Amino acid sequence: MKAAMCDPSLFTGRYDDSLCAAMAAEGVDVSLLARPMRVTDAIVPQGYHYDACFFRGSEALRPRIGEGRAFRLLKAAEYGLSCGLGDLSALSGADVAHMQWLPLAPADRIMLRRLKGRTALVHTVHNADAYHSDAGMQGRGYRGLLDLFDALIVHGETTRAALERQGVDPARIHVTPHPPMRLASAGPDDLAQVPDAALPRLLFFGTIRPYKGVDLLVEACLMLWRAGHRFELALAGKPFMDIAPLLDSVRGAGFGERLIADLGFLTEQRLDAHMAKADILLFPYRHIDSSGAFLSALHHGRAMVTSDAGMFATLPPEVAIKAPAGNAPALAQVLLPLVESAAIRQALGARARTYGDSMGNWQGMARATIAIYRSVTGA
Repeated sequence: MKAAMCDPSLFTGRYDDSLCAAMAAEGVDVSLLARPMRVTDAIVPQGYHYDACFFRGSEALRPRIGEGRAFRLLKAAEYGLSCGLGDLSALSGADVAHMQWLPLAPADRIMLRRLKGRTALVHTVHNADAYHSDAGMQGRGYRGLLDLFDALIVHGETTRAALERQGVDPARIHVTPHPPMRLASAGPDDLAQVPDAALPRLLFFGTIRPYKGVDLLVEACLMLWRAGHRFELALAGKPFMDIAPLLDSVRGAGFGERLIADLGFLTEQRLDAHMAKADILLFPYRHIDSSGAFLSALHHGRAMVTSDAGMFATLPPEVAIKAPAGNAPALAQVLLPLVESAAIRQALGARARTYGDSMGNWQGMARATIAIYRSVTGA
């Protein structure tokens, strides 16, 4: 069987790499179609082919023009041309074209219509609200794209139920639980670039977007700091929102020395170093279906604090401490015993690691995905 995995912007590179490698080990001829890799990417294809066929022009210009409005417009134009006029033989020549992310719905519709009937079409719906109500033109018409696929893969019952409420045929929805992932391991140089913790350290890592609740986290931390509790907060990742007011609020309150802001596209090794030096990992999301960041952190054995949104609501209480989504005072309340007690943190962390070890693996995910491929190609 020949499969073309497609993630044009490489939104979920670690997920793509893990699944492609596992499917290749099962004997599938797999190619991953995406953008040229950046220095912050840590993908080393094992058994599959990486085809940097999207965004070649805009990625070549990115170091010179930056990532502002001009870059985004250039990317949109380039992608539109690729979808409408580009060579799609790498997708149409496969038995299955598996779309991980659809980065620009109006252009994606054109591409999918060109492919329809030429190959089986599968899409992983990582979140039912793919752009978390914050995408504008990028996500306009996304729901309509779902009707073009022969099969939709989701990672849990939350997403399945959301799609069914949107009118998606339940027969086309397949649930394959998301296995834990591991980022590229931090080396000595990566660890040296992240300061050691002087106090218990809270960490938020990954892309910083409005739906992830970083503002709620900062508000909760300010409440605890003002009440006399001592701990550090580290923010590590690329902001896709203006976080200057949040940083200023911490510094203006006199707690700037307790804030570590490592902002930008960070390598997996750098993120891994941050997790290694943290005591508590934070996921205060306002809404989410499944979280790759959470699943990539379990093996570190750190105490986890989440909201009760999406997959987090189904976590056993001994694995993660949960606060109501969108509620900063409640978040501060659940954080308090953790920042005060190393014993509580260590017990929670040990249970998180055990939970991660008990979850599925990528071999099982690959076999389930191949079975879905067979069902749609057979049909």
